Amino acid sequence: MTSTLITGISELWTLDPALDDPAAPHGAADGQVLRGAALVIEDGVIAWTGRAAEAPSADDAIDVGGRAVLPGWVDSHSHLIFDGDRAAEFEARMAGQSYAAGGIGVTTEATRSASDDRLQHLVRSRIAEAVAGGTTCLETKTGYGLTLEQELRAARLASSLVGAGQLDEATFLGAHLVPGEFDGRDGRPGADDYVDLVSGEMLAAVAPHVRWIDVFCEDGAFDPEQSEQVLRAGAAAGLGLRVHGHQLGRSGGVDLAVELGAASVDHVNHLDDTDVEALAGARGTTVATALPACDLSTRAPLAPARRLLDAGADVAIASNCNPGTSYTSAMTFCVATAVLQMHLSLAEAVRAATRGGALALRREDVGHLAVGARADLHVLDAPAAIHLAYRPGMPLTHGVWRAGVRQI
Repeated sequence: MTSTLITGISELWTLDPALDDPAAPHGAADGQVLRGAALVIEDGVIAWTGRAAEAPSADDAIDVGGRAVLPGWVDSHSHLIFDGDRAAEFEARMAGQSYAAGGIGVTTEATRSASDDRLQHLVRSRIAEAVAGGTTCLETKTGYGLTLEQELRAARLASSLVGAGQLDEATFLGAHLVPGEFDGRDGRPGADDYVDLVSGEMLAAVAPHVRWIDVFCEDGAFDPEQSEQVLRAGAAAGLGLRVHGHQLGRSGGVDLAVELGAASVDHVNHLDDTDVEALAGARGTTVATALPACDLSTRAPLAPARRLLDAGADVAIASNCNPGTSYTSAMTFCVATAVLQMHLSLAEAVRAATRGGALALRREDVGHLAVGARADLHVLDAPAAIHLAYRPGMPLTHGVWRAGVRQI
């Protein structure tokens, strides 16, 4: 066994689950942020944390020079497997055109045309960008192929990157949009036929390569009945459930996610009191995932993360990196937005982007730096984590470790 002692830590955000206080707001408790701290990494996991003066010896030592150390970001929602550019669509939206789900079709055409080598290169490059910003646990989805062959290609690519230790979670999103060849015109099959394909033959081919199934339950994509068919088929195939919902309106995605015990429902821009109550009642099962970069890019109402937290719901923050509505993997930007515009405290925002994301992926090994956790460290080029919001947009990532191995 080899061990490394990390010293010179001004703030150490362990976010230790064992110290959660159920009676405290959002589980916050004393002792989850240590000052003048150190930690020991041994064989890829956290072996010790505490005051620097009490640190044990180790095989190697690294002094981070009075910087803050957080768990690596857990980005529980991204769409990295694509080719093509939608900058013109974005420019038009900034000029006043409204967002509609149909823009996904533009990316579908480019992705279908991309070679395997090109697609793999693009995805690896996007993963590297995310890591450079402090992300150490990353989920991504299929969903820009929308044929059996193309969705299987994307799933195999994602699976290979999970196996290589670059991605952490792969999700099947064949139900992203109904492709043009299923428009029901001139004798062609319709949307229900596509849902049958996704929940049948396509799912059977893709399931061995992914852990999750997702559906875009939204006006212009899939209605609640179609979405339920997809999710129930995924559950029967042994996959965990995720839902895109309430981005463009009250789509029924929250009720569906809660009813079926989905791990998360993501976007959640448009919620009424019953939706908030339902998500609060599903605490410990279904996480409400806010995607603030997407909200800004589409000029949508910001997800009501403050209301959700105050009601007692589990909340995550993720990037939703995708070519149409959130072409960024900068979780630091998302955290700063949550503090500056969504009225979360720094601690709430950091927790949502780490522990919250881990809950949304039903993982206990990431999102914190307690003893036994995977050694995923985000070292800030700042003495305190508040600089994430105090200095928005600044390049504050000094170093990143994933499973005990330094990435940058």
